[in-house]
Amino acid sequence: MIILKNSDSHRKDLYFCNMEKKGRVVPLMKRLLILIKPYKKYFILSGFAIISLSFLAPLRPYLISQMVDRFIIQSQDSKQLLIWSLLIVSLLLLEGGLQVLSSFFSNLLAQSLIRDLRKKVFSHILSFRTRYFDKNPVGALVTRVVSDLEAITEVFSAGLMEITGDVISLFFILGLMFYTDWELALMTLIPIPLLIMATRIFARAMRDSFQKERTAVTGLNTFVQEHLSGMSIVQLFNREKHEFEAFNKINKEHKNAHIQAIWANSIFFPVVEFLSSLSIAFLLVWGALKVEGRTQEEIYLMYGEIIAFTLWINQLYRPIRQLADKYNVLQRGVVRAERIFEILDDDTEVQYGGSITDTSFNQPIRFENIRFGYKKDQQVIDGFSLIIQQGETIAFVGATGSGKTTLVNLLSRMYEYDEGRILIGETPLDQISLSKIRKEVAVVLQDVFLFSGTVMDNITLSNIHIREEDVFNAAKEVGLHDFILSLPGGYSHVISERGTSLSVGQRQLLSFIRAYVYNPAILILDEATSSIDSESEALIQAATVKITQGRTSIVVAHRLSTIQSADRIVVLEKGKLVESGNHETLFQKNGAYRKLYDKQYFSHE
Repeated sequence: MIILKNSDSHRKDLYFCNMEKKGRVVPLMKRLLILIKPYKKYFILSGFAIISLSFLAPLRPYLISQMVDRFIIQSQDSKQLLIWSLLIVSLLLLEGGLQVLSSFFSNLLAQSLIRDLRKKVFSHILSFRTRYFDKNPVGALVTRVVSDLEAITEVFSAGLMEITGDVISLFFILGLMFYTDWELALMTLIPIPLLIMATRIFARAMRDSFQKERTAVTGLNTFVQEHLSGMSIVQLFNREKHEFEAFNKINKEHKNAHIQAIWANSIFFPVVEFLSSLSIAFLLVWGALKVEGRTQEEIYLMYGEIIAFTLWINQLYRPIRQLADKYNVLQRGVVRAERIFEILDDDTEVQYGGSITDTSFNQPIRFENIRFGYKKDQQVIDGFSLIIQQGETIAFVGATGSGKTTLVNLLSRMYEYDEGRILIGETPLDQISLSKIRKEVAVVLQDVFLFSGTVMDNITLSNIHIREEDVFNAAKEVGLHDFILSLPGGYSHVISERGTSLSVGQRQLLSFIRAYVYNPAILILDEATSSIDSESEALIQAATVKITQGRTSIVVAHRLSTIQSADRIVVLEKGKLVESGNHETLFQKNGAYRKLYDKQYFSHE
């Protein structure tokens, strides 16, 4: 299972590796830059600070050289020397202030953009059909919403703006160098072609390491999320050692991906330092050649120029060295943005609702020749038709895989049927707004999901329109009020993750209260008593009677003893309706229902 996911991820990474060749970087950058529009003031302030620094920093060595030549070598004017020294100190303070300004506003811009983008991505994910989550592992989606978006943050905080500033700074430094002494400028720039070659090799190596790192991060997140969620299965079947070995393998791949990046950095930066020192060496050679045959005064006049070029060389190599790293930050962010935009552009998985909001659900429900399959070549529901009268309690029974749960998923529009129609009265279900459907159709699942939070929050799901007294009354009707009050803090008691501090029956009863307070017109109980003890079953049976009164109810049941009082029992086989009637009628008929009944009770004896 994990291997398949990693293979899928690897195929995607191959696609992203070829992205640059397909010329997709520029369109992606345009899409990212569009996000800046609401925060133009942050962008302008950050840009102003960075561009100002690009000019001020190279200007400082020039001023120092002028100060040395004029007020140390030539005139030795201590007053002017003090004034110029204060000017340079002021310039340094101004640079420091601009660096603070650029860092603050570029990061403020980045965090604001990513906050908006993360909201947009999560909102879009919320609109996806259930089918999408069946196909995509949760760990991969977590990577998209968290890690990938953090990588995009760096595009604006440490990539795009600073690259622009470094490029401007490079050209300004080169201009000042050639303006001061073009021969010396050419001499000190001799190692630059070697630096450009090293930078290209480094960028390519870092790109490959980023691709491997992305694959490893996604695989690691997916593996950890799945195995933490299923830890009880791992421990019950004594698979700790096997799963640890699998984790160790993925963790090693993650480490190797980072080591490759570290290895590239460990080679590249010493090369840059060596080439920088080589430029200084060429500067000294030039100085030695120029000294020959010159007077002492002429030699002194070279000091300011040599100081300026020494400082410029350091300033020249620093942005070149950082450009390679920042280019990779930019590249990594752009490629991660491709993944984010892939989600945002995926409209095929968005579940669209209709526009009708005033339909009453207190009407008959009609299934007309419904066909559905989770995969195109695997039909689960095959020509199912049924009319459920308003206020009727219907039970769906049948063997595993007969389509019971699938039918209620279609009614609640967790999935979309392929053919046929479902109507509420005379209104097609797909023409009714999703919010209306979810308000009027409540589902109590077999596997109850409880969030980390208070009992009250788990019942109301933080819906401010549900009053506390409604919750108290519902809990009393269901029979769980006294138990909740016995908890530390009562309804303010904080439930642990997934509600593991409560029994299965208690979690199930909480889900009954949750459904009851929402007061739905249609109630679906999907295998609500299949995995609880007899005592809890008795409580849930009593609760079921309470919450099904006065509303259309559909009960999906494995235990036939729990649905004998239903108005009608529908027997399913391979997605088709084979029998329908009440318990007595079907029992006497000696058909499919009787076989299920005998098989179940015979197996218990």
